[in-house]
Amino acid sequence: MADAARRIDTIDVQPVFTQADADALNARYEGVSAPAMLSDLLRGELAGRVSVVSSFGTESAVLLHMVAAADPAAPVIFVDTLKMFPETLAYRDDLAARLGLQKLRIIQPRPEVIANKDETGLRWSYDPDGCCEIRKVEPLARALRGVDAWISGRKGFQSSTRAGLPRFEIEDGRLKINPLADWDKSRLDAYFAEHDLPRHPLEAEGYLSIGCAPCTSVVKPGEDPRAGRWRGWDKVECGIHGSGGDESELPVF
Repeated sequence: MADAARRIDTIDVQPVFTQADADALNARYEGVSAPAMLSDLLRGELAGRVSVVSSFGTESAVLLHMVAAADPAAPVIFVDTLKMFPETLAYRDDLAARLGLQKLRIIQPRPEVIANKDETGLRWSYDPDGCCEIRKVEPLARALRGVDAWISGRKGFQSSTRAGLPRFEIEDGRLKINPLADWDKSRLDAYFAEHDLPRHPLEAEGYLSIGCAPCTSVVKPGEDPRAGRWRGWDKVECGIHGSGGDESELPVF
């Protein structure tokens, strides 16, 4: 019995992917186009092991178009914080239908958590980090349980904190893929035009990076595209990117 207990205590819990894997993938796909890379991965070694996370924001259609072309059945996760612009929700549904995305998964914060930790719905106004934690970070962590890898739409040009973003990285023991890491605005615009992709309806009003309605504002000329997020706060990310933490440390609600 003691031997059995020791064997149970030493179950292998090593992450599926390591930094060495990310380094190897960055080398393997250097110079390979994003559509070709996604097609290779979604139809090959990552088939059935990867999810796409999309905000259905101003630039999301580019990545989602590539994903749909490679594998329309790839799971796409959308975190509905219950504070989204109505235009974003409508754009999500229209774009998903247009691209033929077959597995759109909408995840929301748990009602009991909102009732206990944001009863007035105003936590964003005095504790934006805490609001993001309960409305975005925890729901996404829940959605990604059991997923070996996920695809993000981040791009290096969006802000100084994202400069030098690699295509492949490791986060919380999971492979994270940024296919458009080295794409700039002109390249995105060209892709929109080439494939006749619809724009987010708020982009024309000056919203260049769109998150929750209370914490998103119009971007002024000369500002980073993400300058309109959490304006007035010392905050540039919601917490789902670059936390460097362990998923096991996330609060369980």
